[in-house]
Amino acid sequence: MQTQQINRASGRIIIVLSVIALICVLSGYAQPPQPDEGTAAHIFQLSILALFPTVITFLATADWKHPRRSAKLLAFPMATLILAFVALYHLEHYR
Repeated sequence: MQTQQINRASGRIIIVLSVIALICVLSGYAQPPQPDEGTAAHIFQLSILALFPTVITFLATADWKHPRRSAKLLAFPMATLILAFVALYHLEHYR
């Protein structure tokens, strides 16, 4: 695979994993509070864990001659992850 193809694939994987993390947290609002972690919590944890090597791969294969393009591609996943962690904090502390 070429570097650009790896970068593009890892960018897509980052988007998918961040959306999965957000969906897992939002699914907690559809259920009554539970004393134990459910499946969604484990999927959330695994998606966050999988993000680390994927982001490192994305950054390692990024075209640093055009850093604005890489930043644009990371904007949506970062916003999604911030929203997921804010929703998780709210779910854990206020619900």
